[in-house]
Amino acid sequence: MSEQKQAYSHTNRLIHETSPYLLQHAHNPVDWYPWGEEALEAARASDRPILLSIGYSSCHWCHVMERESFENEATAAFMNQNFVPIKVDREERPDLDAIYMQAVQAMTGQGGWPMTMFLTPDGRPFYGGTYFPPTDRRYGQQVMRGFPSIMQIVLQAFTTHRAEIDQQAGEVAAYIKQSGNLLGELKKKFQSSVPALDTLWRAVHALSENYDTTNGGFAGAPKFPPSMALEFLLRMHLHGQRGEHDPAPAADATPLLEMIEQTLTHMANGGIYDQLGGGFHRYSVDAQWLAPHFEKMLYDNALLSRLYLHAYLVTGNELYQRVTEETLDYVVREMTDPAGGFYATQDADSEGVEGKFFLWTPAEIESALSPEDAAVFMRYYDVTARGNFEGKNILHVQQDAATVAQQAQIDEATLQATLLRSRETLFRIREERIRPARDEKVLTAWNGLMLRSFAEAARYLGRQDYLQVAINNARFLLATLREGVDGRLLRAYKDGRARFNGILEDYAFLADGLLALYEASFDTRWFIEARALMDQAIVLFADDVEGGFFDTGIDHEQLISRPKDIMDNATPAGNNVAASVLLRLAAFTGEYEYRERAEDYILPISELLAQHPQSLGVALGVLDTALSGSREIALVGDVLHADTQALLQAINTRYLPDSVLALTAADTSVAQAIALLADRPAVQGRATAYVCQNFACQAPVTNPTALSAQLS
Repeated sequence: MSEQKQAYSHTNRLIHETSPYLLQHAHNPVDWYPWGEEALEAARASDRPILLSIGYSSCHWCHVMERESFENEATAAFMNQNFVPIKVDREERPDLDAIYMQAVQAMTGQGGWPMTMFLTPDGRPFYGGTYFPPTDRRYGQQVMRGFPSIMQIVLQAFTTHRAEIDQQAGEVAAYIKQSGNLLGELKKKFQSSVPALDTLWRAVHALSENYDTTNGGFAGAPKFPPSMALEFLLRMHLHGQRGEHDPAPAADATPLLEMIEQTLTHMANGGIYDQLGGGFHRYSVDAQWLAPHFEKMLYDNALLSRLYLHAYLVTGNELYQRVTEETLDYVVREMTDPAGGFYATQDADSEGVEGKFFLWTPAEIESALSPEDAAVFMRYYDVTARGNFEGKNILHVQQDAATVAQQAQIDEATLQATLLRSRETLFRIREERIRPARDEKVLTAWNGLMLRSFAEAARYLGRQDYLQVAINNARFLLATLREGVDGRLLRAYKDGRARFNGILEDYAFLADGLLALYEASFDTRWFIEARALMDQAIVLFADDVEGGFFDTGIDHEQLISRPKDIMDNATPAGNNVAASVLLRLAAFTGEYEYRERAEDYILPISELLAQHPQSLGVALGVLDTALSGSREIALVGDVLHADTQALLQAINTRYLPDSVLALTAADTSVAQAIALLADRPAVQGRATAYVCQNFACQAPVTNPTALSAQLS
């Protein structure tokens, strides 16, 4: 410890935290507090405004603002003398982030990270922004105030116009509280409307109008992977296949499957995808998916690996299977704790340079590969002397394999073999570089997303190794991020410490992952745990007045607002996943209360969904299930026997987004836990499948062909 103290000129309270983001700031000259009663009491006692800074460890501009301002002795001294500085990791405290992001967006019309907010001593926001430069800067005709100037202006206003500041803070706080009742307002507005399937098609139209027919995805730069919107379109493609066609299709509309495949292929071939190591970067700064912001987030890779898996089931395109497996293999290799948890993020920067770990020059490739292999590799991945990113090259695919093979005068099999061994060689060389930093905290919600992806990949691709990864993860989360057996779920884990009350998304995402693990393993424990989590979530988060769920529990600290988010952002809204889990539980158990809660939330907001589909992709999927009904599949048979496996094969080669799957070997205890399996005898001693939907069951079948026909 003494050596560590000697190595730094400053050490503040953040040194006792576990968040890598907060620890990055533990040796700033700023006298940072973590969010908590100590900081709030200091603000109240000294009557100083709070300077709240929110960010996360892989945020590039957060690092920039730290270097420019928070490591500056003069800037830090002014902060310490006049403010109570508080640092928050948005990934640990999404509740705080949601409240104050709403405030900064209301004040400035935009948001992002780092978020810089000025609060009254009682925590109400009165001014804010995002990144501020270290000095005043001119951009064209506009002047962007530097951080020291901003602090001077804020302090003067707080000191000389306190009444106006208090009034403004009160108005902002009132606005945040009012906007938290969006669900109630929508219920009043649309209480007489009855959603139907055409609501979903209107959402499809809205997405189509914003579709980039050249590059895939929606709108222009920057481009974020639209995983949730594409999942919804995949569902609607199935409706079209079943003959449930769009009642008013636009003559020039791109077919849904073409929209999906074009986007997935462009992303898989672009620089946003790590062509050597697998996994997706956060987003593309251009419209072509070429130049990414290089950080890798666990949630992106969870949602995208699942999307590519589902697209593979629909299309059989082997590229999508490869991307799924490469992405999950990346997570196993680089983002998995030995105990079973999944790490949160990987930085964009290494050696202080954004993207350096991932970039290549022709000379580096030519020194690693044979001349023939290097020429083919550079042609395929568009590596040039000029480069495409600050003089170096982001690997990406511009031409299809057939074209490159023809240009290189080789057959496609030879091309693919050359590319495979070249990728393996360059990957080994890249592994010797200085790696980007990694945020090794384990977040329950994000782990739930990835748990579901591994469970589904295990089920649909027959990967027992993925199943074991999923089981290890579930065991770790339930043993480590819960306060005792059946206790309260916690949010974050690092360095042996589990901290912070779990919020709605922690409960909903983990329950969702556990249900997928049950369907992959048929171990009833996972179903029981998922149901128990949602039952606890109803007690902690349910809004029995307006419907849906609050993001924070009844036992949470009192903040200026109790948020209730319904919009899907970088991750799905907790409300939308909770509603999806409730519908699935209703199908498994027959308990009407689960369905009633889900429908009471999703049906009143159907018009909002139709108008804003890009921000409500998961919610649209929930609405689809609510309108179409869940398909319940019950199997009776020994999972190890060939006849049971044949029925499972008929199910697991299909994309059935509204289905639930349960299996029993005539075990009455399983039937007690999962009512769907009750009173399901085997037919003539053979493995038997029962398929039901909308309170009607088809005849039990023992033949895989007959089962496939029922599922079509």
